[in-house]
Amino acid sequence: MASTEKKNSFLNNHRALDLTDNRGFLCGKILADLGIDVIKIEPPRGDPARKIGPFYKNIAHPEKSLNWFAFNSNKRGITLDIGTLDGQEIFKQLVQGSDFVIESYDRGYMDELGIGYKELSKINQRIIVTSILPFGPVGPYKDYKAPDIVGMAMGGVMFGTGEPERPPVRISFPQAYLQAASQAAVGTMIAHYYRQRTGKGQHVMVSMQASLAWALTNTISWWELDRQIFQRQGIYRAGIGAKVKLRLVWPCKDGLVSFMVIVGALRYMEVLVQWMDSEGMADEHLKAIKWREFDMSKVTQSEIDEIEKRVGRFFSMYSRDELYKESSKRHIPLAPVSGFDAVLRNKQLRSRDYWVDVDHPELKSKIRYPGPFLKFSETPMTIRHRAPLIGEHNEDVYLGELGMSKRELVMLKEGGVI
Repeated sequence: MASTEKKNSFLNNHRALDLTDNRGFLCGKILADLGIDVIKIEPPRGDPARKIGPFYKNIAHPEKSLNWFAFNSNKRGITLDIGTLDGQEIFKQLVQGSDFVIESYDRGYMDELGIGYKELSKINQRIIVTSILPFGPVGPYKDYKAPDIVGMAMGGVMFGTGEPERPPVRISFPQAYLQAASQAAVGTMIAHYYRQRTGKGQHVMVSMQASLAWALTNTISWWELDRQIFQRQGIYRAGIGAKVKLRLVWPCKDGLVSFMVIVGALRYMEVLVQWMDSEGMADEHLKAIKWREFDMSKVTQSEIDEIEKRVGRFFSMYSRDELYKESSKRHIPLAPVSGFDAVLRNKQLRSRDYWVDVDHPELKSKIRYPGPFLKFSETPMTIRHRAPLIGEHNEDVYLGELGMSKRELVMLKEGGVI
């Protein structure tokens, strides 16, 4: 069960105003999970991202978007049109009592409205404003549009993804701005640490393109260490000095596993052959190889192919779970390639109580969510509540916290401000 009580969370005495669209939701989600009171500010008719599916029970409705649920839990929600003068004045009032503002508008939009960092810092010198941008605030691409596929391409990820004889491909679920938003959360926390030491806020600006470049795993180090440009190889990966290609994804009895034939100082191939031999599946060719003396820098592709042919036959005899369980015992670096169902059944996640059931009173149901990404012993993180409905906390914020009257609230609603 998800807790609905506000506990002594890591940062529960702080507030953030979340102006992001789908490009930046995850930043506010991370801050909210850390205990910050994140107020998601939507246009009066709701955020357009509420139209993004899939939907609860496949019913297309702005209050049933699973995408919205996933990235906005633990936040409160109000409606406000910051494009209006009244909306801008109300926003400035909110900034006076806040610690963070996060936004993902086009470059310069907040300044045009008179609520950019320079103006907000005059209202609250401790405010930290975090801007998530496609290509950052400067440079030749600073005003370019960048949907996910452009981000994945310009960030370099697609260059190394896909089969070598076909065009590059992106990861199926949009990832570009998830990387940017997560790094924006890190940047926001660094700025918060600086503020604790100096009392000064600042403007954090995050480039989606640069964020993806940091997520290229070994692509950058491949060049730095070996002066080789990492090329996409599909289910293979280039070997040492790019002289051979090594299989990374292998079919097994009921799916796929991930494994690479790497030998020498890493003795796991020797252990794997011993395991294969105990099952009567290691022939004289494999047993004759002196694995600890095997030089990967001199191996030929035909030698690797012969080894992989035999390993592949062995893997095909077992299920993913059988291979993973036995490999773990023997300290062989093999991992199952898991679909969503397998992740839900994962014993490690279950043992850590990772999955939590979150109440959705408006649906008269509970929905299972991924739990917090960290476990603190003294300041536990929890999924406190589901994502807000449209304008769900308008009265709490406008009446209870800003001291408006009900008449003022009605007038603002009739005027399209909230």
